[in-house]
Amino acid sequence: MKSFDVVVIGGGPGGYIAAIRAAQLGLTTACIDEAKSADGKPALGGTCTNVGCIPSKALLQSSENYEQVGHHFAEHGIKVKGLDLDLATMLKRKDKVVKASNDGVLYLFKKNKVEFFNGRGSFGKSPSEVVVNGETLQARNVIIATGSNPRPLPGADFDEKLILSNTGALAIPDVPKRLGVIGAGVIGLEMGSVWRRLGSQVTILEALPTFLGAADESVAKEAAKVFARQGLKIETGVKIAKVEKKKTVTVQYTAEDNSSKTLECDRLVVSIGRLPNTDGLNAAGVGLKVDDRGFVAVDGDCRTNLPGVWAIGDVVRGPMLAHKAEEEGVAVAERIVGQRPHIDFNTVPWVIYTTPEIAWVGKTEQQLKAEGVEYRAGSVPFAANARARALGDTTGLVKFLAKTGTDEILGVHIIGPFAGELIAEAVVAMEFRGSAEDIGMICHAHPSLSEAMKDAALAVDKRALNI
Repeated sequence: MKSFDVVVIGGGPGGYIAAIRAAQLGLTTACIDEAKSADGKPALGGTCTNVGCIPSKALLQSSENYEQVGHHFAEHGIKVKGLDLDLATMLKRKDKVVKASNDGVLYLFKKNKVEFFNGRGSFGKSPSEVVVNGETLQARNVIIATGSNPRPLPGADFDEKLILSNTGALAIPDVPKRLGVIGAGVIGLEMGSVWRRLGSQVTILEALPTFLGAADESVAKEAAKVFARQGLKIETGVKIAKVEKKKTVTVQYTAEDNSSKTLECDRLVVSIGRLPNTDGLNAAGVGLKVDDRGFVAVDGDCRTNLPGVWAIGDVVRGPMLAHKAEEEGVAVAERIVGQRPHIDFNTVPWVIYTTPEIAWVGKTEQQLKAEGVEYRAGSVPFAANARARALGDTTGLVKFLAKTGTDEILGVHIIGPFAGELIAEAVVAMEFRGSAEDIGMICHAHPSLSEAMKDAALAVDKRALNI
């Protein structure tokens, strides 16, 4: 029986990063993951790498290039005739990006001497035994990092042909004339954007009464206007009554005004959230505490109720974000050797990779109002930014929220070009409990999109220089 200091069950962003950090710290480490590619080879990286973050960004980039050539290059004096879409090549490029990421994790395991087992891992007779491919591994510590699965809509099970999860939505072999999407969250908006750019008529149905309720109201309102102009049809406050599948898919639903409506589409993407992937772990057999939704119960340090057993990522409380899982993976590895790392969930950034991108960190204005926190707000539009004008992309804004009296940054919200990159400055400032004035006093390169961050920070004190 092989013995390890750490056995990680799951090779997604949380799992493989936890394994690498544990190995860096001198712990003998193994990682178990069952994913395989189409050619039967190990496909490390979890949902994020294989059917989530990475392939979706590849298709978002390809589809955005297609839209730019077809609709926006002319204003730059670039005229293109005979534009043609080769979807098969686009999908092959996406798969190539995924494989490079898969191979990258395998390389990092080899470099850091992490032993990898390609199979499904579960607890054996005790919490210190993990079984994979019929072999039992002895583990002083076990890290559960088994991720999540797409939540199905009752009465509309995924077949990945007509009714699609994120997996099927990333591999549609031809552009559907009519694409329906249930759920206007990150996956729904990103996949809707990809296929709209490539020619689909996209309708998104959202059960919540407000669009992008998790985002700041200013950003959500701007996003709704932009997506409507782009051609995304979004209905909120709907109740799905029935989904029928024949040659096409028919969705019967009640609209926000209580009228009955029918949506007929060639394919339907269901993106209504995700469920923790804890089936098959033999949790009950070893006494691991799992709640009625399938989440592993942990304390603030990701410890479970079993000594030496930890859990991270989508299987525990907190946002289901790849980078949150990574941070937890690093933190657990360091806690095992006696270090005391800390993760502040309030400074975990959120990004939606549509065009324009949407990103935020910290509190929204509506949250601060509900909590009775006194604050000041400052915002600037990208229309006032010289770099954005040169790019030809002036949609959106940057908004800072700072505490009255101390000026401490409480939240930053962006919709616009490269928002996912710009938000990092706000995360750093908030980690150091910086003030809006701190950002406003830093010299930013000119011309750059980051100047919008500086101006929005100055706007908190009504000192913006470009509006």
